[in-house]
Amino acid sequence: MKQLNVELQHCYGIKALKEQFDFGSGSACAIYAPNGAMKSSLAKTFQDIADGKASGDRVFPERPSARKVIDETGTEIAPECVLVVRPYDEVFGHTERTSTLLVNAPLREEYEKLHLDIDAAKERLLAALKAQSGTKKDIEKEISLTFTREEQQFYRALIRIRDELASQKGQAFADINYDIIFDEKVLTLLNTKDVKTAIESYIKKYNELLAASTYFKKGVFNYYNAATIAKSLADNGFFKAKHSIRLNADKTIDIGDEKELEKLIKAEKEQISSDKDLRKKFGDLEKLIQRNATVREFDEYVSNNEHILPELSNIDKFREEVWKSYLKANWDAYVDVVDKFQAAEKRRAEIEAQAAAERTQWEEVIDVFNSRFFVPFKLEAKNRLSVMLGQEPMLSLGFRFEDGKDSAEVQKESLVEVLSTGEKKALYVLNVIFEIQARRKSGQKTLLVVDDIADSFDYKNKYAIIQYLMEIGEDAIFTQLILTHNFDFFRTINSRLLVPYSQCYMASKSEGGLQLARASGIQNVFVRDWKKAFFNDPMKRIASIPFMRNLIEYTKGEDDPDYLRLTSLLHCKADTASITEADLDKIYTGLFGGTGAWKKPGDTVMASIQAQAAQCIKDGSTSKLENKIVLSLAARFSAESFMVKKINDQKKVDAIKALQTTRLLSLYQACKDCDDGAVRVIQRVVLMTPENIHLNSFMYEPILDMSDDHLRALYQDVCKLS
Repeated sequence: MKQLNVELQHCYGIKALKEQFDFGSGSACAIYAPNGAMKSSLAKTFQDIADGKASGDRVFPERPSARKVIDETGTEIAPECVLVVRPYDEVFGHTERTSTLLVNAPLREEYEKLHLDIDAAKERLLAALKAQSGTKKDIEKEISLTFTREEQQFYRALIRIRDELASQKGQAFADINYDIIFDEKVLTLLNTKDVKTAIESYIKKYNELLAASTYFKKGVFNYYNAATIAKSLADNGFFKAKHSIRLNADKTIDIGDEKELEKLIKAEKEQISSDKDLRKKFGDLEKLIQRNATVREFDEYVSNNEHILPELSNIDKFREEVWKSYLKANWDAYVDVVDKFQAAEKRRAEIEAQAAAERTQWEEVIDVFNSRFFVPFKLEAKNRLSVMLGQEPMLSLGFRFEDGKDSAEVQKESLVEVLSTGEKKALYVLNVIFEIQARRKSGQKTLLVVDDIADSFDYKNKYAIIQYLMEIGEDAIFTQLILTHNFDFFRTINSRLLVPYSQCYMASKSEGGLQLARASGIQNVFVRDWKKAFFNDPMKRIASIPFMRNLIEYTKGEDDPDYLRLTSLLHCKADTASITEADLDKIYTGLFGGTGAWKKPGDTVMASIQAQAAQCIKDGSTSKLENKIVLSLAARFSAESFMVKKINDQKKVDAIKALQTTRLLSLYQACKDCDDGAVRVIQRVVLMTPENIHLNSFMYEPILDMSDDHLRALYQDVCKLS
């Protein structure tokens, strides 16, 4: 990509942005954006492109949004051509379940979705079975053991019985209370010799009676079948339509009424269940059960559900029938789980095969990480040999924590708890490296949008990521747009030649939208920019005053006359108003040598400060360092001038040797006509301006991170005091 043209309107707080990024001098452009300048909004907009989504304004969703991002040919950037590397607190979206499946992002997401879809269906089925059975046991485990005799074969168990369930006509035991029948103490009791003998005796007599029944036939037509038919006929309007059914026994009976059919079934059932011999055998069984105090609930349940007694002779088969009844009662949920699981099996196998094929690539990524980043742990492929032998399809990460000569393998969760923020972020970069390596391997041309990836890094790891980004820049398939609010990082990527000076931008937010200007003063703004413009640029000339004062302080000391004179331009002193541009020229040439003169040497410096402050107000919002310093100088001088007039005691003012603004405020507050509103304005001056004025030529990043909006508002408020 040679060029990137961006036009945005109402995208996540960015009212408007129109910019052309040229990559003629290098494959990377960088944007320095102070806090609040919508850097994250720009990254989010590019993420929308990668996700194939429209962008919008979250706060004012009714505002019409527009987004146009094209290359030099006028072609829109395709989603697959954009990779946004977000800050650490916006990690790549995957769950802990798949965080160690070392496959590329699309595969990982697809693999995860297979699991999530199946798990969601399984949870619905388990919830239904729990309500159906009333059990408090582990349903997955119970079903697995029932149909496979193993604990962890839930899906295999469900698949095994699918054909049986499909052909099953009813759900005879769907209302059974599972925990009462299949309680461990009950099962132990049922397997005792006396109880088993009593049950067998009861079943033998029961079967004799059933064989002699007029209408019921063992294994063909029992109580449950008869009751089900009666209910089904009634529910479907059979009798209301004046139909009848014919029962064949000793004589033929035609029945045309639901209640008549129910009465006949009940009478036939009672004839069997009230048989004298059967009652005696049931009584014998009941006595045996009642001997065990812990199974009295089972005794009561059997008494009210005597029809299940014949099933207790083969408890394992009965357990299967009970679960099949539960599942049949929840057929749709059951089929949903089985269908999703079987449909996913083929694709899951394909993903695992592809992941196994990528194991070498992951090993390269691990080597890159271990050799470049300084963290108290090493990454290792836990199952390298198993993968190579085909015993496991996917490579997984191990973490070995190192402390001097000692080392120990730790889980990721435990490791994260002991790492610093920067170390955690280094671990996160592992995912970034893999994403980039995967694109490099596939030859996918990519616009890499890097959003403050090195924030919170210590210097060693910050330089490691910069070095890695430099190597990416050497690959023709990558173009980088680097976003940062860290000026030191911004300066470093320029000095390391990752981003050419001509491709560095500084962002500022205005009423009209987000403004990008070519950066200046990245590398020592005083020496490389302001010093050269001292005699022709009034804004940079005024901004140079604290830098010159700083250099004199280091080289000649605070007693030097030039130091004191420059101090009088930073505070309201007795000689402040008399210092001319010629005086300032003399200090400059005395400090640096050479010749030069301001075009109007007789003008006062203070008049220039006030004139340039007025110009700053006209300029509006800007990221220019010189504007912020001029506004700070003007605001403090105006505040001190106001207080000096109100105090009206030059001796007290002259006695102040340090912290002048703060001590003038104390004197002003002691005045009779002290105004509380004025005090609040001056307190803002005391809070906001000192670091902006007493900065030095080596460390001036803090003022760059502050918007000049507050300084412009502050200066205007101070001016109102006079």
